[in-house]
Amino acid sequence: MRIATWNVNSLRSRIDRVEALLDRHDIDVLALQETKAREDQLPLMGLQAREYEVAAAGFNQWNGVALISRVGLDDIEIGFPGMPGWGEPVAPEARAIGATCGGVRVWSLYIPNGRKPDDPHYRYKLDWLSRLREAAHAWQDRPTALVGDWNICPTDDDVFDAAQFRNSTHVTPAERGAFQAFLDDGWSEVTRAHAPGFTYWDYYRQRFERDRGLKIDFVLGSPTFAERVTGAFIDREERAGQGASDHAPVVVDVA
Repeated sequence: MRIATWNVNSLRSRIDRVEALLDRHDIDVLALQETKAREDQLPLMGLQAREYEVAAAGFNQWNGVALISRVGLDDIEIGFPGMPGWGEPVAPEARAIGATCGGVRVWSLYIPNGRKPDDPHYRYKLDWLSRLREAAHAWQDRPTALVGDWNICPTDDDVFDAAQFRNSTHVTPAERGAFQAFLDDGWSEVTRAHAPGFTYWDYYRQRFERDRGLKIDFVLGSPTFAERVTGAFIDREERAGQGASDHAPVVVDVA
């Protein structure tokens, strides 16, 4: 089975690219983040014509997650138990959707950005990660993949200039500690050994062309998922050219 994750940065704007990605790499399950639309606004005809099923969560032009599968889409969950909310009034955001696809439990996750270390959104991010970790304990006894945009650079190698990001989110000890806590619990990040490069490049100042990026898109697997991973790659070419998302898809092969 081939599973991919991609922060698409608007599914409506990039549906042609999504369809081409599925065709080009023969993908079975695609997890999307930042779909930026309600489910009734999504252009699904081309996906359905390819015999993919779609489950999505989205409320407006912000956030949004989806799963696209041709190997089943069962036991769909929007949000995870204990997931914190944001805003006034506080309400859950469209940042997590899970389903069983071909015997694997796949979660498409869009972790909050955090904005700045002194921003309330940063505290929300850390709380969100903590609550996700608590919920994920119950998922480790079966093949499960936590995939998506984690908005964390776990190591200095995951950022083009660690000194430049010294006072920014994504690289703080608390964020890195939150990511490491999943690994300490027994989750394995399964892409780095096969695909160590960056996955995100800002549109600003030709960051992609100069390869000044971040590695923030990851696949964390439970033990019974991780042992089945045979390879992974980053589709850098998808980031090139006009109309591209600022993230590249990450693709994982599972035996």
